[in-house]
Amino acid sequence: MVEHSAVNRRVVSSSLTRGAKIRQLPDFLYMEYNLYILRSIKVYKYYTGVSKNSHRRLEYHNTIERGFTSRYRLWEIVFTKKFKTKAEAMAAEKKVKGWKSKKMIEKLINGEIIL
Repeated sequence: MVEHSAVNRRVVSSSLTRGAKIRQLPDFLYMEYNLYILRSIKVYKYYTGVSKNSHRRLEYHNTIERGFTSRYRLWEIVFTKKFKTKAEAMAAEKKVKGWKSKKMIEKLINGEIIL
């Protein structure tokens, strides 16, 4: 492994040799994003969102959040799908929200539609 001076520490050799150290990127660069769908236990409502941690987000919707989801507590997670990037997850969220149909959301939850 060849390195430049202390000011510019980057690997210039692409081949791995014995004893070469591999630099790892920070974990946050590998985080996946989840599209999640919540269903209200009280009324016939769904909520769609994107998060790195959908279970933590569920807790937030059930306790802290004061907007739409606070009116229809308690919520349960009925669907999640992982995406490699936030942009992909947000595009899927936009598609689901664009349906404006509970029947379409239920087809997605039941596996009749694939994103």
